[in-house]
Amino acid sequence: MKIKITGIIIMVIFAGTLIFYTCGKNQPQTDNQIYIGVACYDQKDTFIEELVDAFKEQCSSMESKDYAISMTIMDASNSQRVQNDQIEQMINDGCNVLCVNLADRTEPSEIIDAAKEKDIPIIFFNREPVEEDMRRWDKLYYVGGKAKQSGELQGELAADFIKVNPQADRNNDGKIQYVILEGEMGHQDAIIRTESVVESLKANDISLEKLSYQIANWNRAQAQTRMMQLIGQYKTNIEMVIANSDSMALGAIDAYEKLGYTESNIPVFFGIDGTDEGLEAVQKGKIAATVYNDKEGQAKAMAELVIAAVTGKEMEDIQFENNRCIYLPYKKVTKENVETMIK
Repeated sequence: MKIKITGIIIMVIFAGTLIFYTCGKNQPQTDNQIYIGVACYDQKDTFIEELVDAFKEQCSSMESKDYAISMTIMDASNSQRVQNDQIEQMINDGCNVLCVNLADRTEPSEIIDAAKEKDIPIIFFNREPVEEDMRRWDKLYYVGGKAKQSGELQGELAADFIKVNPQADRNNDGKIQYVILEGEMGHQDAIIRTESVVESLKANDISLEKLSYQIANWNRAQAQTRMMQLIGQYKTNIEMVIANSDSMALGAIDAYEKLGYTESNIPVFFGIDGTDEGLEAVQKGKIAATVYNDKEGQAKAMAELVIAAVTGKEMEDIQFENNRCIYLPYKKVTKENVETMIK
């Protein structure tokens, strides 16, 4: 039997959130059907949008499993309270596995309790709960990347670029004046990416001077606003912009373009994620390099784990780390190999 994503997509307003239904309690339930509830912290996040699209495609292509798959996707608009209500609704609607991108990684208790009561496995993705929460039940899983690796690779890319392009030090003072655009206040991946990229640069013998860092919440428009403020303060003194995501790197570039800066007066930009827009920017030379966050690999791991968690089959074939976690490695992307990554 071929796997198909079934159902009708309906848009409704729920606590200020757009909710997309593709399965529900009124659908007939049979032994060979799997109903997945997907909870996203914010689908306006470009990487999350692309990851969820890849997950839907992966589920559609898993013909060999002989299961019909239907899916509910809900967007919490960065509110944990809204997400808790949405997950309760998906459970009531008959979904038998949850894929959860937490709005607040430190507050999964209500979700875990609700799922555990109904014996519904949870696959957390992209935002890893704290270790204590992951130990609360043996049907909790995580799929994502290791944030420290992404920062380390970003630092190595930046160091390699600076060594090959000494003109990046525009004022010739022997150090690189930089700013950081951080993803989110208190977010584990943002903090680790910020710390590890600086450590990596220093380990590669790059002398640095931090001018500022700004929180831009993974958002291109917010990054543009923050960058315009920094440009107003530091003018042409900024030599490098390190962003925790491609979207924020692109927002920083938008700021310089809006202000009419010429190429000789703009810094070098580095991102993380390898979104479609980010890869295109590397291809065009706007972003010097990015770090690819393997959304296809994560989507495949999530889909395989969904089948195993629901059916109990082939779980022994899945390679876990650190208490039921699956980590996909990041990859360096430069202008030299970006065509391969796009393909």
